[in-house]
Amino acid sequence: MEKKHSIEKTQDTLWIVKQDSYAMNGNADTCNRQDFASGNVCRDENQREHEMALQRIRETERYLDKIRGSLFGGAVGDALGYPVEFFSESQIVSRYGKNGIQEYELDNSSGKALISDDTQMTLFTANGILVANTMEAMGGMGGDLSSYIAISYQDWLKTQNLTFEEAKNQPRGYGKRCISWLSEVPELYNLRAPGNTCLSALGQQENEKGYVGDYMTHPQNNSKGCGGIMRVAPIALKPYPLAQIEEIDREGAKTAAITHGHSLGYMPAAVLVHIISRIIYPKREQTLKEIVLEAKDTVAKLFDGDKHLNELTHIISLAVNLSENQENDRYNIHQIGEGWVAEETLGIAIYCSLRYQNDFSSGIIAAVNHQGDSDSTGAVTGNILGALAGYDGIEEKWKHNLELADVILEMADDLCHGCQMSEHSSYKDTDWIRKYRKMRWKDHSMVK
Repeated sequence: MEKKHSIEKTQDTLWIVKQDSYAMNGNADTCNRQDFASGNVCRDENQREHEMALQRIRETERYLDKIRGSLFGGAVGDALGYPVEFFSESQIVSRYGKNGIQEYELDNSSGKALISDDTQMTLFTANGILVANTMEAMGGMGGDLSSYIAISYQDWLKTQNLTFEEAKNQPRGYGKRCISWLSEVPELYNLRAPGNTCLSALGQQENEKGYVGDYMTHPQNNSKGCGGIMRVAPIALKPYPLAQIEEIDREGAKTAAITHGHSLGYMPAAVLVHIISRIIYPKREQTLKEIVLEAKDTVAKLFDGDKHLNELTHIISLAVNLSENQENDRYNIHQIGEGWVAEETLGIAIYCSLRYQNDFSSGIIAAVNHQGDSDSTGAVTGNILGALAGYDGIEEKWKHNLELADVILEMADDLCHGCQMSEHSSYKDTDWIRKYRKMRWKDHSMVK
């Protein structure tokens, strides 16, 4: 099941473009003369570029385990909580025993632990980020990150409104309104309790003309549901070496605001992105509690003056305090809420992550065994604890029978490595071009 998309993969898929690339840049004659005169000048230059790309990938490899852990861990928590999302606690106990659900409930048809809309949309967030990364690297068309993510969400919306057969022949590429290779993954064409707010907001955007820009300043609605925070973890997973943490936090909020316009619908997303980013890319040694408190203070400055800010900072402080008492998890989680709104989802995830920061399994089990939005609280807790534990630190039982496990790991690896090509590069990564330029999943077109 597991595939390591690392240096070995890249060596197979990076191939050197010879005179064609020089012809594109007007350098074919120069290359030919140099090749004729010295024999190896162009070849040596191409080889150096190849080696430099591999070196850049090696430098990112140190983050790979935690990036994989966060993305995969979120899917684990989502899949564990999905079967009990709408259960009361008495129903959970009646079906699974006094300790609640402790392991995956497998789908009778596929034999898999099913992911919900939480992980579906998280993957489309990642896809949008990587298309933006590729456009900037190869064409100089960076643009606003959230605009690419918003288009990727339109691709997700199609998976909810169309069948795979209906959607598979649609034109692909930026400017053609389909930028996601995920659109070729049949398993994503399933309704897994998608949130009405996400569906309605994206449906409204589908019919809009022109680019809205920042949905925090142009809100679609007044919703503070957890459908924004549940999908933003990939913002924290992609390295941004030149960005300040406040910029990354703001991108998390902007991404949540694409569908959730209340400030409590997007401010908690900024806190989550801050926490995960600091875990994966630490600037100094910090405990998880210190990271959480730093995130609270940073986001408080970022949104200073917001009339709902005190509600957010209160619930973060409450979660921190509850994590240090001796009460049982269900009692403590009741003090925070049920997770249907974003600040409660964040609070429950912070509580469970602090309480079980060295025990991924116990943390996600606590996060889902309550009456409320169990898949979302499980997913966000899994994002945090997965980053702390790393993929290798996640118990093996969670790695078996998870729906789309290979796709999740592939996306995590791509977030880690990023686009290593450039506009004037003399090499190409054929896998990367297929996914993030041609928007295709497999080597062979799925269009017959």
